[in-house]
Amino acid sequence: MRIALFTEVFPPKIDGITTRLAATLSELVRLGHEVTVFAPKSAGDFPGVRVIRVPSLPFPPYPGLEAALPDPRITTELARLRPHVVHAVGPVCLGAWGALAARTLGLPLVASFHTDLAKYLAGYRLASLERALWAWLGSVHGLAHVNLCPSSVTRRELVEHGVPYVGIWRGGVDSERFHPGKRSFAMRDRLTGGRPDLPLLLSVGRLAPEKGIESLAWVMDELPEARLALVGDGPDRMRLERVFAKLPVHFAGFLEGEELATAYASADVFVMPSSTETLGFVALEAMASGVPVVAADAGGLRDIVQHGENGLLYDPSQRKGALAPINELLASRGLRLELARMGRKAAENASWEAETLRLLAAYELAIERAQRSLLGKLWGFATG
Repeated sequence: MRIALFTEVFPPKIDGITTRLAATLSELVRLGHEVTVFAPKSAGDFPGVRVIRVPSLPFPPYPGLEAALPDPRITTELARLRPHVVHAVGPVCLGAWGALAARTLGLPLVASFHTDLAKYLAGYRLASLERALWAWLGSVHGLAHVNLCPSSVTRRELVEHGVPYVGIWRGGVDSERFHPGKRSFAMRDRLTGGRPDLPLLLSVGRLAPEKGIESLAWVMDELPEARLALVGDGPDRMRLERVFAKLPVHFAGFLEGEELATAYASADVFVMPSSTETLGFVALEAMASGVPVVAADAGGLRDIVQHGENGLLYDPSQRKGALAPINELLASRGLRLELARMGRKAAENASWEAETLRLLAAYELAIERAQRSLLGKLWGFATG
Protein backbone atom coordinates (compact mmCIF):
# COMPACT_ATOMS: atom_id res chain seq x y z
CA MET A 1 0.00 0.00 0.00
CA ARG A 2 1.24 3.53 -0.79
CA ILE A 3 0.61 5.78 2.21
CA ALA A 4 1.03 9.56 2.42
CA LEU A 5 1.18 10.74 6.02
CA PHE A 6 0.98 14.37 7.15
CA THR A 7 2.15 15.22 10.66
CA GLU A 8 2.55 18.42 12.67
CA VAL A 9 5.46 16.89 14.64
CA PHE A 10 8.18 14.41 13.77
CA PRO A 11 11.42 13.08 15.27
CA PRO A 12 13.82 14.29 16.54
CA LYS A 13 11.12 16.10 18.55
CA ILE A 14 10.24 14.02 21.61
CA ASP A 15 6.62 13.60 22.71
CA GLY A 16 3.85 11.02 22.74
CA ILE A 17 2.86 11.61 19.12
CA THR A 18 6.38 11.19 17.78
CA THR A 19 6.77 8.03 19.87
CA ARG A 20 3.61 6.67 18.25
CA LEU A 21 4.73 7.74 14.78
CA ALA A 22 8.19 6.21 15.05
CA ALA A 23 6.83 2.85 16.21
CA THR A 24 4.05 2.84 13.60
CA LEU A 25 6.31 3.82 10.72
CA SER A 26 8.77 1.08 11.66
CA GLU A 27 5.94 -1.47 11.59
CA LEU A 28 4.55 -0.18 8.28
CA VAL A 29 7.99 -0.43 6.67
CA ARG A 30 8.52 -3.91 8.14
CA LEU A 31 5.18 -5.00 6.70
CA GLY A 32 6.26 -3.85 3.23
CA HIS A 33 4.26 -0.64 2.81
CA GLU A 34 5.57 2.43 0.97
CA VAL A 35 5.33 5.52 3.16
CA THR A 36 5.92 9.18 2.35
CA VAL A 37 5.78 11.64 5.26
CA PHE A 38 5.05 15.36 4.91
CA ALA A 39 6.48 17.09 8.00
CA PRO A 40 7.71 20.53 9.20
CA LYS A 41 11.10 21.75 8.07
CA SER A 42 12.85 20.62 11.29
CA ALA A 43 11.96 16.95 10.66
CA GLY A 44 14.79 14.45 10.63
CA ASP A 45 15.24 11.39 8.44
CA PHE A 46 13.58 8.05 9.16
CA PRO A 47 14.76 4.61 7.96
CA GLY A 48 12.80 3.30 4.98
CA VAL A 49 10.58 6.39 4.75
CA ARG A 50 10.70 9.33 2.36
CA VAL A 51 10.37 12.61 4.29
CA ILE A 52 9.17 15.76 2.49
CA ARG A 53 9.84 18.87 4.55
CA VAL A 54 7.26 21.64 4.23
CA PRO A 55 8.07 25.33 4.93
CA SER A 56 6.99 26.21 8.47
CA LEU A 57 7.39 28.86 11.16
CA PRO A 58 7.89 28.56 14.95
CA PHE A 59 4.68 28.64 16.99
CA PRO A 60 5.55 30.96 19.95
CA PRO A 61 2.67 29.97 22.29
CA TYR A 62 3.95 26.37 22.33
CA PRO A 63 7.75 26.14 21.96
CA GLY A 64 8.88 23.16 19.91
CA LEU A 65 5.92 23.27 17.54
CA GLU A 66 6.01 24.65 14.01
CA ALA A 67 3.09 26.00 12.00
CA ALA A 68 3.26 24.86 8.38
CA LEU A 69 2.54 27.38 5.67
CA PRO A 70 0.04 26.69 2.85
CA ASP A 71 2.04 25.31 -0.05
CA PRO A 72 0.54 24.43 -3.47
CA ARG A 73 3.35 21.92 -3.94
CA ILE A 74 1.57 19.66 -1.45
CA THR A 75 -1.25 19.04 -3.92
CA THR A 76 1.20 18.67 -6.80
CA GLU A 77 3.28 16.14 -4.90
CA LEU A 78 0.23 14.16 -3.79
CA ALA A 79 -1.02 14.04 -7.38
CA ARG A 80 2.34 12.68 -8.46
CA LEU A 81 2.50 10.10 -5.66
CA ARG A 82 -1.13 9.01 -6.07
CA PRO A 83 -1.17 7.22 -2.69
CA HIS A 84 -3.81 4.63 -1.87
CA VAL A 85 -4.61 6.55 1.33
CA VAL A 86 -3.70 9.84 3.01
CA HIS A 87 -3.35 10.00 6.80
CA ALA A 88 -3.44 13.40 8.54
CA VAL A 89 -2.01 13.03 12.05
CA GLY A 90 -3.28 15.62 14.51
CA PRO A 91 -4.37 17.93 11.69
CA VAL A 92 -4.24 21.62 12.61
CA CYS A 93 -2.00 23.34 10.05
CA LEU A 94 0.06 20.95 7.93
CA GLY A 95 -2.42 18.11 8.47
CA ALA A 96 -5.24 20.44 7.40
CA TRP A 97 -3.46 21.37 4.17
CA GLY A 98 -2.87 17.66 3.54
CA ALA A 99 -6.54 16.85 4.19
CA LEU A 100 -7.71 19.56 1.82
CA ALA A 101 -5.29 18.40 -0.87
CA ALA A 102 -6.42 14.77 -0.45
CA ARG A 103 -10.10 15.63 -0.88
CA THR A 104 -9.35 17.93 -3.82
CA LEU A 105 -7.70 14.98 -5.54
CA GLY A 106 -10.42 12.52 -4.51
CA LEU A 107 -8.08 10.43 -2.34
CA PRO A 108 -9.19 8.31 0.65
CA LEU A 109 -8.50 10.26 3.85
CA VAL A 110 -7.91 9.18 7.46
CA ALA A 111 -7.49 11.83 10.18
CA SER A 112 -6.33 11.00 13.70
CA PHE A 113 -6.86 13.14 16.82
CA HIS A 114 -4.14 12.90 19.49
CA THR A 115 -3.91 16.16 21.46
CA ASP A 116 -6.82 17.89 23.18
CA LEU A 117 -5.62 21.36 22.19
CA ALA A 118 -8.85 22.99 23.36
CA LYS A 119 -8.06 22.01 26.96
CA TYR A 120 -4.52 23.36 26.62
CA LEU A 121 -5.62 26.85 25.61
CA ALA A 122 -6.35 28.14 29.13
CA GLY A 123 -2.80 27.36 30.26
CA TYR A 124 -1.48 29.59 27.48
CA ARG A 125 -4.00 32.41 28.06
CA LEU A 126 -5.83 31.55 24.86
CA ALA A 127 -9.11 30.21 26.29
CA SER A 128 -11.12 32.65 24.19
CA LEU A 129 -10.09 30.69 21.10
CA GLU A 130 -11.66 27.38 22.20
CA ARG A 131 -14.87 27.70 20.16
CA ALA A 132 -12.96 28.76 17.04
CA LEU A 133 -10.49 25.91 17.48
CA TRP A 134 -13.24 23.29 17.72
CA ALA A 135 -14.93 24.77 14.64
CA TRP A 136 -11.66 24.45 12.71
CA LEU A 137 -10.93 20.92 13.96
CA GLY A 138 -14.50 19.87 13.20
CA SER A 139 -14.25 21.13 9.63
CA VAL A 140 -10.91 19.36 9.04
CA HIS A 141 -12.00 16.06 10.59
CA GLY A 142 -15.28 16.37 8.72
CA LEU A 143 -13.36 15.85 5.47
CA ALA A 144 -12.12 12.40 6.52
CA HIS A 145 -13.58 9.07 5.48
CA VAL A 146 -12.35 7.66 8.82
CA ASN A 147 -11.42 9.53 12.01
CA LEU A 148 -9.34 7.92 14.75
CA CYS A 149 -8.56 8.79 18.36
CA PRO A 150 -6.71 7.05 21.21
CA SER A 151 -9.47 6.39 23.77
CA SER A 152 -13.18 5.94 24.36
CA VAL A 153 -13.33 9.16 26.41
CA THR A 154 -11.83 11.15 23.53
CA ARG A 155 -14.17 9.43 21.09
CA ARG A 156 -17.20 10.60 23.05
CA GLU A 157 -15.86 14.16 23.08
CA LEU A 158 -15.29 14.17 19.32
CA VAL A 159 -18.75 12.76 18.64
CA GLU A 160 -20.26 15.45 20.88
CA HIS A 161 -18.52 18.05 18.71
CA GLY A 162 -20.01 16.57 15.56
CA VAL A 163 -16.99 14.68 14.23
CA PRO A 164 -18.19 11.72 12.10
CA TYR A 165 -16.86 8.17 11.60
CA VAL A 166 -14.77 8.05 14.80
CA GLY A 167 -12.90 4.85 15.62
CA ILE A 168 -10.21 4.07 18.19
CA TRP A 169 -6.50 3.59 17.47
CA ARG A 170 -4.80 3.30 20.84
CA GLY A 171 -1.19 2.68 19.99
CA GLY A 172 1.05 0.19 21.74
CA VAL A 173 4.21 -0.25 23.76
CA ASP A 174 7.48 -2.09 23.24
CA SER A 175 7.38 -4.50 26.18
CA GLU A 176 10.91 -5.70 25.47
CA ARG A 177 12.41 -2.25 25.54
CA PHE A 178 10.42 -1.31 28.64
CA HIS A 179 11.01 -4.21 31.00
CA PRO A 180 11.20 -4.78 34.79
CA GLY A 181 14.61 -6.43 34.33
CA LYS A 182 16.16 -3.04 33.63
CA ARG A 183 15.87 -1.88 37.25
CA SER A 184 19.19 -0.30 38.25
CA PHE A 185 20.72 0.70 41.58
CA ALA A 186 22.88 3.27 39.79
CA MET A 187 19.83 4.89 38.20
CA ARG A 188 18.00 4.95 41.54
CA ASP A 189 21.03 6.64 43.07
CA ARG A 190 20.99 9.23 40.30
CA LEU A 191 17.24 9.94 40.41
CA THR A 192 17.03 10.09 44.23
CA GLY A 193 20.02 12.41 44.64
CA GLY A 194 22.12 9.76 46.34
CA ARG A 195 19.37 8.16 48.46
CA PRO A 196 18.47 4.93 46.60
CA ASP A 197 17.22 3.44 49.88
CA LEU A 198 14.25 5.85 49.94
CA PRO A 199 10.98 5.42 47.99
CA LEU A 200 11.28 6.78 44.45
CA LEU A 201 8.30 8.33 42.66
CA LEU A 202 8.64 8.98 38.95
CA SER A 203 6.77 11.15 36.47
CA VAL A 204 7.63 11.32 32.76
CA GLY A 205 6.38 13.86 30.26
CA ARG A 206 6.55 17.35 28.86
CA LEU A 207 6.97 20.04 31.51
CA ALA A 208 4.05 22.21 30.46
CA PRO A 209 1.16 23.88 32.31
CA GLU A 210 -1.46 21.42 31.04
CA LYS A 211 0.35 18.41 32.54
CA GLY A 212 -0.63 19.20 36.14
CA ILE A 213 2.87 18.54 37.51
CA GLU A 214 2.66 21.40 40.00
CA SER A 215 -0.02 19.44 41.91
CA LEU A 216 2.68 16.99 43.00
CA ALA A 217 4.23 19.71 45.18
CA TRP A 218 1.32 19.35 47.61
CA VAL A 219 1.89 15.59 47.69
CA MET A 220 5.64 15.79 48.24
CA ASP A 221 5.03 18.17 51.14
CA GLU A 222 3.41 15.19 52.90
CA LEU A 223 6.05 12.62 51.91
CA PRO A 224 9.35 13.85 53.40
CA GLU A 225 10.93 10.39 53.16
CA ALA A 226 10.13 9.94 49.46
CA ARG A 227 11.94 11.30 46.42
CA LEU A 228 10.38 12.46 43.14
CA ALA A 229 12.12 12.41 39.75
CA LEU A 230 10.68 14.39 36.83
CA VAL A 231 11.85 13.10 33.44
CA GLY A 232 11.24 15.48 30.56
CA ASP A 233 11.58 19.12 29.66
CA GLY A 234 9.42 21.91 28.35
CA PRO A 235 8.32 25.54 28.62
CA ASP A 236 7.27 25.28 32.27
CA ARG A 237 10.55 23.91 33.62
CA MET A 238 11.96 27.11 35.15
CA ARG A 239 8.72 27.87 36.97
CA LEU A 240 8.43 24.29 38.22
CA GLU A 241 12.00 24.38 39.51
CA ARG A 242 10.96 27.32 41.66
CA VAL A 243 7.79 25.54 42.83
CA PHE A 244 9.75 22.43 43.90
CA ALA A 245 12.84 24.31 45.11
CA LYS A 246 12.54 23.23 48.76
CA LEU A 247 11.34 19.70 48.06
CA PRO A 248 13.32 16.49 47.32
CA VAL A 249 12.67 16.61 43.57
CA HIS A 250 15.19 15.81 40.82
CA PHE A 251 14.76 17.32 37.33
CA ALA A 252 16.32 14.71 35.05
CA GLY A 253 15.63 16.41 31.71
CA PHE A 254 14.93 14.40 28.57
CA LEU A 255 16.01 10.76 28.69
CA GLU A 256 15.90 8.44 25.69
CA GLY A 257 16.48 4.80 24.78
CA GLU A 258 18.00 2.61 27.45
CA GLU A 259 18.34 5.48 29.91
CA LEU A 260 14.60 6.12 29.79
CA ALA A 261 13.75 2.42 30.06
CA THR A 262 16.10 2.09 33.06
CA ALA A 263 14.59 5.14 34.75
CA TYR A 264 11.09 3.66 34.50
CA ALA A 265 12.12 0.26 35.87
CA SER A 266 14.07 1.79 38.75
CA ALA A 267 11.10 3.62 40.27
CA ASP A 268 8.76 2.34 42.99
CA VAL A 269 5.64 4.23 41.88
CA PHE A 270 4.83 6.04 38.64
CA VAL A 271 2.64 9.15 39.00
CA MET A 272 0.64 10.66 36.13
CA PRO A 273 -1.09 13.89 37.28
CA SER A 274 -2.27 15.16 33.88
CA SER A 275 -6.03 15.40 33.36
CA THR A 276 -5.73 16.34 29.65
CA GLU A 277 -4.31 13.12 28.20
CA THR A 278 -6.04 11.59 25.19
CA LEU A 279 -4.21 8.35 26.00
CA GLY A 280 -1.12 8.62 28.20
CA PHE A 281 1.64 6.56 26.58
CA VAL A 282 3.94 7.08 29.54
CA ALA A 283 1.55 5.21 31.84
CA LEU A 284 1.63 2.25 29.46
CA GLU A 285 5.45 2.39 29.36
CA ALA A 286 5.55 2.40 33.16
CA MET A 287 3.25 -0.62 33.30
CA ALA A 288 5.47 -2.47 30.82
CA SER A 289 8.41 -1.64 33.11
CA GLY A 290 6.73 -3.36 36.07
CA VAL A 291 6.01 -0.17 38.01
CA PRO A 292 2.60 0.41 39.63
CA VAL A 293 0.80 3.47 38.26
CA VAL A 294 -1.08 6.19 40.13
CA ALA A 295 -2.93 8.35 37.59
CA ALA A 296 -5.50 11.11 37.37
CA ASP A 297 -8.99 9.70 36.81
CA ALA A 298 -9.49 11.67 33.60
CA GLY A 299 -9.25 11.47 29.81
CA GLY A 300 -7.71 8.51 28.06
CA LEU A 301 -5.94 7.30 31.21
CA ARG A 302 -9.21 5.61 32.18
CA ASP A 303 -8.80 3.29 29.20
CA ILE A 304 -5.33 2.22 30.33
CA VAL A 305 -5.53 2.15 34.13
CA GLN A 306 -8.23 -0.03 35.65
CA HIS A 307 -8.54 1.10 39.27
CA GLY A 308 -7.55 -1.61 41.72
CA GLU A 309 -6.68 -4.05 38.92
CA ASN A 310 -3.57 -2.75 37.20
CA GLY A 311 -3.13 0.64 38.88
CA LEU A 312 -4.84 3.26 41.03
CA LEU A 313 -6.83 6.33 39.93
CA TYR A 314 -7.52 9.51 41.89
CA ASP A 315 -9.63 12.64 41.57
CA PRO A 316 -7.36 15.34 40.05
CA SER A 317 -9.69 18.11 41.26
CA GLN A 318 -8.57 17.34 44.82
CA ARG A 319 -5.41 19.25 45.74
CA LYS A 320 -3.76 16.23 47.34
CA GLY A 321 -5.74 13.59 45.48
CA ALA A 322 -2.66 11.54 44.57
CA LEU A 323 -1.46 11.33 48.18
CA ALA A 324 -3.75 8.53 49.42
CA PRO A 325 -3.06 6.04 46.58
CA ILE A 326 0.69 6.77 46.73
CA ASN A 327 0.70 6.16 50.49
CA GLU A 328 -1.33 2.98 49.97
CA LEU A 329 1.27 1.64 47.55
CA LEU A 330 4.28 2.67 49.62
CA ALA A 331 2.75 0.97 52.67
CA SER A 332 2.12 -2.36 50.92
CA ARG A 333 4.83 -4.18 49.00
CA GLY A 334 2.28 -6.88 48.17
CA LEU A 335 -0.07 -4.40 46.52
CA ARG A 336 2.81 -2.84 44.57
CA LEU A 337 3.87 -6.25 43.26
CA GLU A 338 0.32 -7.29 42.31
CA LEU A 339 -0.49 -4.07 40.44
CA ALA A 340 2.91 -4.21 38.75
CA ARG A 341 2.24 -7.78 37.63
CA MET A 342 -1.18 -6.94 36.21
CA GLY A 343 0.11 -3.75 34.59
CA ARG A 344 2.88 -5.69 32.87
CA LYS A 345 0.32 -8.23 31.64
CA ALA A 346 -1.82 -5.45 30.13
CA ALA A 347 1.21 -3.92 28.41
CA GLU A 348 2.23 -7.24 26.89
CA ASN A 349 -1.16 -7.37 25.15
CA ALA A 350 -0.66 -3.91 23.57
CA SER A 351 1.96 -4.58 20.90
CA TRP A 352 2.80 -2.13 18.13
CA GLU A 353 2.27 -4.84 15.54
CA ALA A 354 -1.34 -5.40 16.65
CA GLU A 355 -2.08 -1.66 16.77
CA THR A 356 -0.54 -1.09 13.33
CA LEU A 357 -2.71 -3.85 11.87
CA ARG A 358 -5.73 -2.04 13.31
CA LEU A 359 -4.54 1.14 11.63
CA LEU A 360 -4.22 -0.66 8.31
CA ALA A 361 -7.80 -1.91 8.72
CA ALA A 362 -8.87 1.73 9.14
CA TYR A 363 -7.00 2.60 5.94
CA GLU A 364 -8.88 -0.16 4.10
CA LEU A 365 -12.19 1.13 5.46
CA ALA A 366 -11.37 4.66 4.27
CA ILE A 367 -10.54 3.33 0.79
CA GLU A 368 -13.84 1.43 0.70
CA ARG A 369 -15.86 4.48 1.80
CA ALA A 370 -14.11 6.72 -0.73
CA GLN A 371 -14.91 4.24 -3.51
CA ARG A 372 -18.57 4.01 -2.45
CA SER A 373 -18.78 7.81 -2.37
CA LEU A 374 -17.30 8.07 -5.86
CA LEU A 375 -19.68 5.43 -7.22
CA GLY A 376 -22.59 7.26 -5.62
CA LYS A 377 -21.59 10.52 -7.31
CA LEU A 378 -21.14 8.79 -10.67
CA TRP A 379 -24.54 7.13 -10.34
CA GLY A 380 -26.15 10.44 -9.44
CA PHE A 381 -24.51 12.10 -12.44
CA ALA A 382 -25.62 9.29 -14.77
CA THR A 383 -29.24 9.37 -13.57
CA GLY A 384 -29.53 13.08 -12.91
